[in-house]
Amino acid sequence: MPIRNRSRKTSAPVPESDEKAGDTLDRYDVAILRELQADARLSNTELAARIGLSAAPTWRRVKWLETQGYITGYRAEIDRRKIGLGVLAFVRVDAERHNAEATQALEAAIRGLPEVVACHYISGTGTFELQVMATDLDAFARWATRTLFKLPHVKDVQTSFSLGEVKSGAVLPLGHLDAGRRGPASALR
Repeated sequence: MPIRNRSRKTSAPVPESDEKAGDTLDRYDVAILRELQADARLSNTELAARIGLSAAPTWRRVKWLETQGYITGYRAEIDRRKIGLGVLAFVRVDAERHNAEATQALEAAIRGLPEVVACHYISGTGTFELQVMATDLDAFARWATRTLFKLPHVKDVQTSFSLGEVKSGAVLPLGHLDAGRRGPASALR
């Protein structure tokens, strides 16, 4: 995604710009994304102070980022262990048939499972990689036999269990959006 450069070649002071030109991100947009990833509970006033704009243009930019789908939601990060979800399983599911209808039926079934917190199409062996939460191994085993193995078009299932988290809930890297930028704007990183 290219970064818009809003600097103007003029000796007069440049007013804050809050007009969006197209669907590219400028340094303020990237700064907003960076700050909200670090703390989504920031007030608009605090966010504005951190990125160097006043409150009104900051609010409009946040709304624009939401409308354009860059910001897809706000949520609390919950410690899964504190709420009794002690097991994190990585489940590789191989579909029985590789055609559109079978894959769509399996996708729809997976989307409806609250225990599945993430699902990805994968390359190599298997069709999907699921991240599944359960209270303990017995609960996972019950879920697998009563639910997972009964999903439509499942050919094979392989499961690995997390023995410990090294990194979790990471923010998305935004450095590539800063590429090619120089000067004071890079201080917003």
